[in-house]
Amino acid sequence: MRYRSVFRPDLFAGQTIVVTGAGSGIGRCTAHELVALGARVALVGRAIDKLQRVQAELGVAHASVHSCDIRDEGAVRQTVTDILAQHGRIDGLVNNAGGQYPTPLKNISLKGWEAVVRTNLTGGFLMARECYTQAMEAAGGAIVNIIADMWNGMPGMGHSGAARAGMLNLTETAACEWAVANVRVNAVAPGYVATSGIDTYPDDFKKAARHIHRSVPLQRWAVDAEISAAIVFLLCEASAFITGACLRVDGGVPNARPTWPLPEHGKSKPFDGFHLYQAPRALAQD
Repeated sequence: MRYRSVFRPDLFAGQTIVVTGAGSGIGRCTAHELVALGARVALVGRAIDKLQRVQAELGVAHASVHSCDIRDEGAVRQTVTDILAQHGRIDGLVNNAGGQYPTPLKNISLKGWEAVVRTNLTGGFLMARECYTQAMEAAGGAIVNIIADMWNGMPGMGHSGAARAGMLNLTETAACEWAVANVRVNAVAPGYVATSGIDTYPDDFKKAARHIHRSVPLQRWAVDAEISAAIVFLLCEASAFITGACLRVDGGVPNARPTWPLPEHGKSKPFDGFHLYQAPRALAQD
């Protein structure tokens, strides 16, 4: 069984796409879809063992692995140099790596704040800048920054919300500055995604997560493939006149209002094209 993408198989033939945070979740899924569409992929992340597992799953010779802490400027610069040495080009970047933990603002230490902001904002900037200056400024390309449903604040994860909002503004700025090089920069803002990362959160968070779909107009969680499809669209030639945009993939959460009831229903069905997808254990419990 292979990835079931809605896009044509040779869409990215001859292209090299960098995917950060490629060892699990959305990054892993996106790497699988891109390879199914003919791309060469550079898998970037901190845990080399996770990257190697994804590389083995892909089963192709043109998927490379690169261990990198995206918060480290020197490491990012060298990683992009290594990718170019191995693949000869960089046509796209999926700035997916990120991380956060649930806690109220009053309990966030300076160290915790800086760790999340450096991962979710600074690291994305460094990856985008190096891909641009080392490759895309001369040859063009497309960048997709993964942010979050942080509209109207992000209570319980204020450090991540601030960083993701900053990443959106960075996306809009880069879209203007880098258009001269034919580099498009867009963002994807996922809502509640039933991805493997949920299993790493504390038990009280996982318990609350089992009911959070009731606040979604479509009354369900997204699956990884629905985020990947949005990323692929913004990377591909069909979006050649789209830059500086943010594509929400959130089931309509920001549009819900206290004045309008959200009846329970099962009418919205997920698009799950990822043949290796497994729902998080936390959401299977009740």
